[in-house]
Amino acid sequence: MEMTIMGQKELQERVHRAQLCTGCGACVNLCPYQVFYQDQTIVLDACDIKEGRCFAFCPRTPADLEAMRRRFFAPGDLTPEIGAVKGYLIARAADAAIRTGAQHGGTVSALMALALAEGLIDTAIVAEGADRFLQQGVAVGDGAEVLKRGKSKFITAATVAAFNRAAKGPAGAIGVVATPCQVFALAKMRMKPLPERDNNIDKLKLVIGLFCGWALDWRKFTALLAARTALEDITGMDIPQGRRLVVIYTRNGALEIPWDEVAPIAREACGVCVDTTAEFADLSVGSARIGETWETTRTWNQVIVRTEAGQALIDLARRKGVLEFREPPAGVLDELKAAARDKKKASLEKIIARTGNPEDLIYVDRRDPVIRAILD
Repeated sequence: MEMTIMGQKELQERVHRAQLCTGCGACVNLCPYQVFYQDQTIVLDACDIKEGRCFAFCPRTPADLEAMRRRFFAPGDLTPEIGAVKGYLIARAADAAIRTGAQHGGTVSALMALALAEGLIDTAIVAEGADRFLQQGVAVGDGAEVLKRGKSKFITAATVAAFNRAAKGPAGAIGVVATPCQVFALAKMRMKPLPERDNNIDKLKLVIGLFCGWALDWRKFTALLAARTALEDITGMDIPQGRRLVVIYTRNGALEIPWDEVAPIAREACGVCVDTTAEFADLSVGSARIGETWETTRTWNQVIVRTEAGQALIDLARRKGVLEFREPPAGVLDELKAAARDKKKASLEKIIARTGNPEDLIYVDRRDPVIRAILD
């Protein structure tokens, strides 16, 4: 399926002005014309390049999903709901201190720190909090620096922009922790749609994807929080399974915000995302589903192994005792597949409602076999 690459003008029309920008940062740090500022991608100056990397790498411009699946994954591992599954695990960091400093089981932090320690990568791209919960991607070269940045604030970090910056420099082997849209942007780069401007993508050696259903609009979310507590008192956030609310941890105790107040402030682009499990990563990690109390469940992760590189890192973590494992409860993988399938269908329905045309799926090709199966 051939996809036409266009330029900045078309990117603005089809993505930025259409409120489809995910804030991934794929179009930032390629040239001086775009920056990511206060949770928004800002165009500083017009560019007349007809085939731009900004358009080619954006996760909301058309892509040949089937060609990408063939390029990165073993055919026998592919599933229509959650992409390639070479293995499925319940795991967590063996070190309790890592788990305490992480959002849930600490698996992502432990694996990225291990990759640095073992020389599999020399640079890790992770998200870091800034002023008033703004998030940004940063490049670090030490596992201890990774472990400091394990908490989530549900706000977009322009992680791919940090990769773009690091790939221009002395980094030789880069690993990235990324959300599904960011993972997709990196996968589009790896396809080298503009070979003469490949963005040093061969430096990318490891991608750990995060399960994600949405990110929140920074301005609206901070306004919602500020009406309830001083922002500087907030120490963490979480979304307990089975409860329709967001828990905000503060120095003075926990606050609960009903989901009905949070849902309307999600980024509009998240509503048309067909990937909740970061399907184009080497490993994908989310909070576990183990059928126990939330206090126990939140200390574990579910992990999808997708590639040989992902499997090799898991095997290394097992040998080194970096992770501990337990058997996945019966049926949990099927539950994950069903939830992911439902999200794909809901997102496709939103896209069709936007365009008014079931053949126009914006960035998704209607002819793709997985998309066709979901719709038909």
